[in-house]
Amino acid sequence: MPAYVIANIHITDKDAYAQYAAAAGPAVAMYGGRYLALADQSEVLEGDWEPGRLVIISFDSVERAKAWWTSPEYEAAKALRRSAASGNFILVEGR
Repeated sequence: MPAYVIANIHITDKDAYAQYAAAAGPAVAMYGGRYLALADQSEVLEGDWEPGRLVIISFDSVERAKAWWTSPEYEAAKALRRSAASGNFILVEGR
C-alpha cells in the first residue's frame, strides 16, 4: 500500500536549504520515493493555514518511507535542513 510523506517547511536560509535539497533528492530516490509536489506557493481554499514550502513524496509502503526517514543518507540531509528551515512532517498511508 502506498505511503506519503507530507511536509510544510518554512525556509530561513535559502542558500543552505539549496544544499539540503541537493542532498535530499538522491536519498529519496534511493528508497524508491518520488516527489509529487514541491510548491513554494499554494492557495488556501478554506481555513487560516499559512503554508510555507509544501512537499509531498510518494513511497511504495510505510516501511519504505520509514526506511528513508531513518537512513544514513537522509540523516545527513536532515542536519542541513534543520540548519536552514523549520517544518512539520507527517507520514500517511495511502490507498
